[in-house]
Amino acid sequence: MSQGTLLTSRFEAAMLYVLHVHGGQLRKGTPVPYAAHLLAVAATVLEYGGDEEMAMAALLHDAAEDQGGQARLDDIRSRFGNRVGDIVEACSDSLLETGKAKAPWRQRKERYIRHLSGRPPEVLLVSLADKVHNARSILRDLHKPDIGQEIWGRFSQPVASTLWYYRALANAFQAHLPGQLADELAQIVGTLEAAAPKASA
Repeated sequence: MSQGTLLTSRFEAAMLYVLHVHGGQLRKGTPVPYAAHLLAVAATVLEYGGDEEMAMAALLHDAAEDQGGQARLDDIRSRFGNRVGDIVEACSDSLLETGKAKAPWRQRKERYIRHLSGRPPEVLLVSLADKVHNARSILRDLHKPDIGQEIWGRFSQPVASTLWYYRALANAFQAHLPGQLADELAQIVGTLEAAAPKASA
């Protein structure tokens, strides 16, 4: 990971690509443009020492999983290089074409957590930055008077399953990329666990 990263026209190209791919997409259950999440993840990667290509991968981390599968990943590799493509691929829990049925949720999430073991630090940082921003967003909306406990209705899984996934992620990151950011995720997850309604997985 570099220090003193300067962003170039390659990062700008990745931003334009992301706006094209995700431009009509909103964060689930909100009026917030999806690109806000991608920019936040890229910012976190840069703030924790990631270089330009890692920040580009952070911008693109959901593009293949959510917007085109393997064909999208191939396009990312062609445009931005194999290193960026490798990080995006490692951060994707599925590469099926949009609209195709994915494996069951629990199976995909368990596989993703297992695959964090042995991943290089650059992949772990992009993935961790993604999960931290997602967890921060849940906590922020949980504290909003007009949302509160209704936040849990945004998820396809029961509350306990969602919390299981975030706790498993927090444990994995503390084991494989220990430090301030992994500790922040664990702290947020603890707050969410304490605030969530009790439900079975």
